[in-house]
Amino acid sequence: MKRLIAYGGLFTSLGTLLCCAIPSLMVMLGFGAALVGFIGDYPQLVWLSENKGLVFGLSFLMLGVSYLSSRNKVCPIDKKEDCEAAQKWSKPLFLVSLGINVVGIFYAFILPKL
Repeated sequence: MKRLIAYGGLFTSLGTLLCCAIPSLMVMLGFGAALVGFIGDYPQLVWLSENKGLVFGLSFLMLGVSYLSSRNKVCPIDKKEDCEAAQKWSKPLFLVSLGINVVGIFYAFILPKL
């Protein structure tokens, strides 16, 4: 269950990239035709874009649960090295996921209003 929570935060963050940040970036860079072809192959992306509030809400919820479940965790003595290695990667991975969400929020909600 703990693994599911940790990976859920990361994958929901990637969902925000697919719904909002990457399509907006492609259009800004002039790759609109490539985006249309991509959406033609994967029409599910339209649903993600239409429900971006839900996608971002779920993503931030999963990141929050992941953060709270990994905070102040004590490593067991028999697997201390493995646990410490996982904790070493945990914070940077969380920050990357949070950064992905912030970029997605910018492209989905702020940039269209500028």
